[in-house]
Amino acid sequence: MASNFPIILVYGIFVKEMKYFKAFGGIEKVLKNAGYDVYTARTDSFGTVENNALQLKEQIETLLQKRCAEKVNIIAYSKGGLDARYLIEKLDMEKHVASLTTISAPHKGTKLATRFYSYPKCLIKPFTFCLNVLYKILGDKNPNSLEVLRNLQEIPEEEFSNEVVCKSVYSQSYSLRMDKYGDDILLGIPFALLKKIDGGRCDGAVTHESSQWGEYKGHCTDTPMSHRQIIDFMVGKNKKQKIYEFYLSLCQDLADRGF
Repeated sequence: MASNFPIILVYGIFVKEMKYFKAFGGIEKVLKNAGYDVYTARTDSFGTVENNALQLKEQIETLLQKRCAEKVNIIAYSKGGLDARYLIEKLDMEKHVASLTTISAPHKGTKLATRFYSYPKCLIKPFTFCLNVLYKILGDKNPNSLEVLRNLQEIPEEEFSNEVVCKSVYSQSYSLRMDKYGDDILLGIPFALLKKIDGGRCDGAVTHESSQWGEYKGHCTDTPMSHRQIIDFMVGKNKKQKIYEFYLSLCQDLADRGF
């Protein structure tokens, strides 16, 4: 059963949707083969939340006109979840979004970003400048990695509200988990740092608590899955199957709910 509305996938930082590199690996193709109308947004990898939300708005409006549809379902990964929330809450797009599903989105920010942003600017500006230049070459229209770091800083518990502002949009969230360094060697060091800083559960980038917003559905899979693996980036065959099963069941559930 296909969903009633098109599905738009929104990615986070570092990854990029390009001609020869797919931000969501084989996920879009798997969903299309299952009969879903799926599109991957093309936002700046290191664009600010506000900037990316504007890009997303333009692309959704174009998609709705092209598909002759009234609304879209958004599945947003990592920082893409913050971009999508800003789109809905601040840019008057509530009426055009049927559902928002966030996957390991740092709704409460990340401790790593807070730590890096606290370093003297003379140390981090050369690094962020190089990132901006690189991603400008890769196609970002307005990269601003220093401001993105600020966007990703932790939000104090007393300032954070888990309440969904736009009640007409079905909103749900999923988290991921790493149990040990060996679950993903590429994210092993960030995983160890987060464990040392916070001692909490995380996926190598975002803690479980920060991932929770709206209707929290738990982990995407019943096996350890890192922050990068859930978008089918350099993943082994066994985990690939788990990842595809998750996205297929997610889209099926949205269709069953009438979205």
